[in-house]
Amino acid sequence: MTLPIDPSTIDPADYGEKQVVLEMDHEEAIEQVREICDDVGFGIPVEFSPSELLNEKVDADRDPYYVLGACNPAIANRALEETLQIGGLFPCNMIVWEEQPGRQCVYHVSIMRIAHLLGIAPDSDEWDEILEETGRLTEEAFGKLAALEAAVDE
Repeated sequence: MTLPIDPSTIDPADYGEKQVVLEMDHEEAIEQVREICDDVGFGIPVEFSPSELLNEKVDADRDPYYVLGACNPAIANRALEETLQIGGLFPCNMIVWEEQPGRQCVYHVSIMRIAHLLGIAPDSDEWDEILEETGRLTEEAFGKLAALEAAVDE
């Protein structure tokens, strides 16, 4: 399969990639991400552990890996008004995986930016506002996560 675009030419900022490393237990990191998402306006309607599922079903022996499906209902509703296909990317996932015991990576990409890059979302003022608002909330969340990590380092 040939890709229609060269992924190496896309700046991670264009698809809203965010990442921070937290020096703490896996369960504690999950709880911190859950609380911070709630603080900035993202609820967590869906969450699950792919590692637990895979370890159980196919004896994968995977390290802890957890997905928190974040959602701001007002923004999600506006996005669906612009394009029903965006639901194929719902929810906005925050991933927490254990790099090593006591060291957790928190990772996110913007489904709204990805939808726009792929042409699923329209080129419109409304979509620009959605991108701005979700970007601001995500920046706030990752700012709080980074501050949390800085506080642990002190």
